[in-house]
Amino acid sequence: MADLKLKDLRYLVAIADTRHFGRAAERCFVSQPTLSAQLKKLEEYLGVQLIERQPRRVTLTEAGEEIVARSREMLQTGEEVLELARSHRDPLAGRLRVGLIPTVGPYLLPLVAQAARKALARLTLLLYEYRTEPLLEKLRAGELDLGILALPVDTDGLQTRDLFDEPFLLALPREHRLARRATLRIDDIAQEPLLLLEEGHCLRDQALAVCNRAGAQESQDFRATSLETLRQMVASGAGITLLPELACRAELTRRGQAGEGGVVVRPFTKPVPSRRVGAVWRTSTARRPAIDALCNTIAEQVKRSRV
Repeated sequence: MADLKLKDLRYLVAIADTRHFGRAAERCFVSQPTLSAQLKKLEEYLGVQLIERQPRRVTLTEAGEEIVARSREMLQTGEEVLELARSHRDPLAGRLRVGLIPTVGPYLLPLVAQAARKALARLTLLLYEYRTEPLLEKLRAGELDLGILALPVDTDGLQTRDLFDEPFLLALPREHRLARRATLRIDDIAQEPLLLLEEGHCLRDQALAVCNRAGAQESQDFRATSLETLRQMVASGAGITLLPELACRAELTRRGQAGEGGVVVRPFTKPVPSRRVGAVWRTSTARRPAIDALCNTIAEQVKRSRV
């Protein structure tokens, strides 16, 4: 075991991810000859071929695939050992890798960034944006420390915490018949063409659930890749859509309640459709103090913004 180094396993995982010696070497910040030589030594030490080296193509052997899977676990454990040591030295220092879903991140971060910098001055936040499933995959693989997303999610090996409930509001073209109303009932959107995000966004599933309650019809000839695209389509008169509260605040700040720019935003009366935004992390994480501190800051700032 003395000759089995995490560094060599990291090289092997890089090959598995990139399928290219040059790109793997760049990722590991070593020269290609160094990486190739170390992997050859690893194969000799283990006594089994891990990599099939072909012109213009790199593949893993069956043994290589199995060892890569176990290597990922070992590298994650090694990183957790380092983080555990750092957290004991200073629980609120170091890096915290945070993933946010696209329908939360751009609207939540401006609200909490300044408070987080002030409250957690020694903590460096590395922020990433992923849809729910890739985010959970990277969290379980140890590539992220914390995820901020809509709950519920598959919690196998993970822990979650509720942060805040976020109401949905209705975005309408300025000339729409419902735009003259100050508030709306869910039933008011029955039979309206509802514009939604494409498959893979959890917000789509949540909006579809509201559609089913209201009897609204999803527009079949359009799928948006972002909330901003949805706004533009609403402004063009193509239909209506549901927007989370934090995204609506940005719209109201820019455009005003009167709906300048072709879009107006209206709240629903009770029962108000909403989603729950929460945090998720690995059960085994060593960064729990930093995670708790950041979650407390997020929950507090959202609560203050509503007073």
